[in-house]
Amino acid sequence: MPAYAVTGASGPFGRLVVESLLERGVPAADIVAVARTEAKAADLARRGVEVRQADYSRPDTLPPALAGVRRLLLVSGNEPGRRLAQHRAVIDAAAAAGVERLAYTSVLRADTTANPLAPDHKATERALAASGLPATVLRNGWYIENYTDAVDRYLAHGEIVGAAGQGRVSGATRADYAAAAAAALTGDEGGTTVYELGGAPFTFTELAAAVTAVTGTEVAYRDLSAADYAAVLRATGMDAGTAEFVASIDASIARGELETGSEDLPRLLGRPATPLAEAIRAARA
Repeated sequence: MPAYAVTGASGPFGRLVVESLLERGVPAADIVAVARTEAKAADLARRGVEVRQADYSRPDTLPPALAGVRRLLLVSGNEPGRRLAQHRAVIDAAAAAGVERLAYTSVLRADTTANPLAPDHKATERALAASGLPATVLRNGWYIENYTDAVDRYLAHGEIVGAAGQGRVSGATRADYAAAAAAALTGDEGGTTVYELGGAPFTFTELAAAVTAVTGTEVAYRDLSAADYAAVLRATGMDAGTAEFVASIDASIARGELETGSEDLPRLLGRPATPLAEAIRAARA
């Protein structure tokens, strides 16, 4: 009978959590990889992981996918506006299946932040509390990959443009957050536990300096108002709604809402989070 299940297991984060569980010595036969498209998790099946099909938007697919599971990681959906209903469907199915603990990937400071990504997460945390399931809430900070994936653009333009001011981002790599999720999922916790997760904080000025140091190409940070940044994004062809959303994320950073002084991430990892420069170097390699 499987002990652990990870939803979204064919996606970049869920797959890393499955990998981390295996690295921690969890037998493949004790892991269920829940994927919307089973074929995308075929490599995990070849390693002995049980792959089950389920779709957050099709509640009827969830009970068989969670049958026999003791601990579940619900990887948050990626469709703002729809994901609260999707998350509730998973929570309800988990409760009906007798899941003993449900872990959920939320966002940093979900209960207090004005980050525009937070409302769905805050509501999901409330739904989880109302379910009565023992819960592990993983409030993940920003992925460093949000920036390392853009390094070529930074180098091409010689600058990072944003509206974050001197606000700091407690970023960490996707792999670090995944390893922390696996550690929490396999830990002996009681009741509900909330982790505020993030790495060493950095400003965009420090990000530019790190890109410069790693690549040898000068990159500077140009700070704009949120309104001016949205206008720049629109000028690149981005639609107005998306441009306003991206600029509002930077405004949230400027307010300090993506920074945490919590040591929860290194505590779960058993080591420091991956440094910014190391993440940039790995991305370039």
